[in-house]
Amino acid sequence: MMNILEQLRETTSYIQKLYPHTPEVGIILGSGLGNLTAEIQVEKEIEYKDIPHFPQSTVEGHQGKLILGELNGKRVAAMAGRFHYYEGYSAEQVVYPVRALKFLGIKNLLVSNAAGGVNPSFRIGDLMIIRDHISLVTVNPLLGKNYEELGPRFPDMSEPYKKELIEKVKKVADKLQIPVKEGVYFGVTGPTFETRAEYKMIHILGADAVGMSTVQEVITAVHMGLPVVAISVITDLGIRDDDNVITHDEVLHEAKLAEPKLTAIFKNLVAEL
Repeated sequence: MMNILEQLRETTSYIQKLYPHTPEVGIILGSGLGNLTAEIQVEKEIEYKDIPHFPQSTVEGHQGKLILGELNGKRVAAMAGRFHYYEGYSAEQVVYPVRALKFLGIKNLLVSNAAGGVNPSFRIGDLMIIRDHISLVTVNPLLGKNYEELGPRFPDMSEPYKKELIEKVKKVADKLQIPVKEGVYFGVTGPTFETRAEYKMIHILGADAVGMSTVQEVITAVHMGLPVVAISVITDLGIRDDDNVITHDEVLHEAKLAEPKLTAIFKNLVAEL
C-alpha cells in the first residue's frame, strides 16, 4: 500500500502533467456556491473521478471537479465540490484535496460553506467571516501516523483563520459595500440537521453558526502551514420560534441567493493576495 506521501506525489504529478502552471490560491466552494468558477478564466478542468486517490462528490450542489485557471490576475485552483465525513469518507480522505493543493504550490486557501445560524441576531443570507471554530464533535483528520513532511505532530491551533486575511476580507467587503458578520463556526458530522436542543447547546458553547464541513480542512491546512480564510453563508436559522423544518433544498436555494455577494468578495480578495 502506498503511504500518504506517495499518494500525494502521484496525485500532483498527474495534475501537473495536465496543468504545468503553479496556482497561487486554492479555493474550496461549498454547497450551492460553485458559480465563482464562472469568473475564472479556465485553463483546465479535471473531474475528481480522473484524479488518482481523489474521492468523488456525492452531494447535490457539488460539481465534483478541479478548476485551474486565472482569477483577477492570479492563478487559482478551485474545488467545485468538496468531501464530507457524512458521505462515508474517512477524515483523511475528506482532507486529501487540501494536502494536494498545498503540494501543487498554493500559498493561501479560501474556504466557503453553507451554515446554520445560531446567533439570534443573524438572518438568512448573511455572510459570516469565520474567526474561530469549535471542533470537539468532529473526527480530527490528523489522527494516526504523522508525517513530518506534512506538518508537526502537535500543530498549534490558536489562529486557525489568519487574522491578516480576515482584515483583508473586511476591507474588500467594505469597499464593495457588502455587510459581513464575524463569528465562531461549530463543526458537526451531519448528515442530520441539528435538533432544537442541539442548536441551543451550540449557541451556549459560544458558536454563531454550525455546519458539516470546513473544520477538518482547516485543521489540515494549519498543520501544513497554509494560511486560511473562510466565509459561511447563513442559509437557515437553527434558533427559531416557529415550527418550520430545514431541508437541503432550502439550504441550496438560500446559498444561490447569497452567492453573488460571496463571489464578489472572493474575486476581489484574490487580487489582494
